[in-house]
Amino acid sequence: MTISAPLVSLQAPKDVSIEEIEVELTQLWQNYRSDEGMSATRATTFSFLVYEPDDSQALLGSLGFYSGPIDGIAGSRTTAAIRAAQKAYGFEETGKLSPELLQKLREAWACQTQGQGCQPLTYSADLSSAGVADAIASSNPCRIITLCPTTGEDVGVSAQVSAYCPINKRGSSTLICCEYITLSGTAAALERIGGLITALMVRDLPKFIWWKAVPDSNYGLFQRLMAEADTLIVDSSEFLNAEVDLRVLCQLISQGINVADLNWSRLAAWQELTAAAFDPPERRAAIWEVDHVTLNYEKGNATQALMYMGWLMGRLNWDPTAIERESGDYEIHRLRFSDRQNKTITAELVGLPMADVGEVVGDLVSLKLTSSNLAADCCTVLCSETSGCMHMESGGGAQACRIEQVTPLADQKTDHLLGQQLQRWGKDVLYQETMAQVQAILAL
Repeated sequence: MTISAPLVSLQAPKDVSIEEIEVELTQLWQNYRSDEGMSATRATTFSFLVYEPDDSQALLGSLGFYSGPIDGIAGSRTTAAIRAAQKAYGFEETGKLSPELLQKLREAWACQTQGQGCQPLTYSADLSSAGVADAIASSNPCRIITLCPTTGEDVGVSAQVSAYCPINKRGSSTLICCEYITLSGTAAALERIGGLITALMVRDLPKFIWWKAVPDSNYGLFQRLMAEADTLIVDSSEFLNAEVDLRVLCQLISQGINVADLNWSRLAAWQELTAAAFDPPERRAAIWEVDHVTLNYEKGNATQALMYMGWLMGRLNWDPTAIERESGDYEIHRLRFSDRQNKTITAELVGLPMADVGEVVGDLVSLKLTSSNLAADCCTVLCSETSGCMHMESGGGAQACRIEQVTPLADQKTDHLLGQQLQRWGKDVLYQETMAQVQAILAL
């Protein structure tokens, strides 16, 4: 578990007008002086903009459950706040936001703002948990701008500013600090101030944009931000329609936008073990004998399965020729490929209904690579849990299979992957090549 450095709070979230944002932050740096005589200065590393279509964090803060900056980054502090709200309103304390809890939060906030005599909540249960933004600020202070689109009447854009400083990021007697800007308003209102938003991203420094929704090329604000961004960060595990939404990413990549998908990083262990299975000299030639792939994943999101197949077909020079889809209790994609020798390869991607669903929808469960050539030593089974291995082994066959278990990694959670991505400023060529293969599959 990564422990972030202690943070000094220079300024808790403070309401300001959008015209006063830069002035307010500049005055903050000029006026701060600690009891030990330390001064503070803003970081000059990169700008990180978050488009957060979910208003849960803002509601938790307004109702007193959450005390940190509204940054759109759900980490342990937000989880603790959700648990506190669940306890207060009589829900099961899972730490995961449900539609029912979100509706309750909205009702509670409406009750307070409309002066209906609701009891205000004045405590926060999240103070003992370091937030993801704390960890980002500790490892690499930056400017974080969060856009929170709201529903209802368009009354313009409201703004908050805050600042926190990790005490280990200092030069002599100066704290190097992370500053937060939160902008809330309807999508139309945010689009109207698009020029101001791009101006808030520090000029001549790298600019990361985490779009926590399916990117919308028709949205004017998205277009404006992409013209300024160095990297667009998404998490395809949140996609509701894997095929349609992956096509959107493929289109953005083809336009030259540097896309980084946090969900792609979750495949690293599967890719490494697949490659390692054919690394021994006696097995290297056997990889070319593989002509059937069975890939199981947690039902609900096929993005990991499709990206893995895109990666595999790219490594083995397979061309997709046909696809069949089947829905029901299982989500099934049946794929057909041909290689450079015109050999036919088949693959079956199966979304399994799981009794115990993990934190990431669509995680891979098991993989089996086999050949119709029974003399080929290429049978390989990878699985994330014992039941997955047992399921694959139960298929029988005359071939002896190499079996490996994919060890769950703590750093596969969104917050850890996000922190790692903010350390990478270049393009991931392998990801781009893989997405070109995915696009070829989806074009069938």
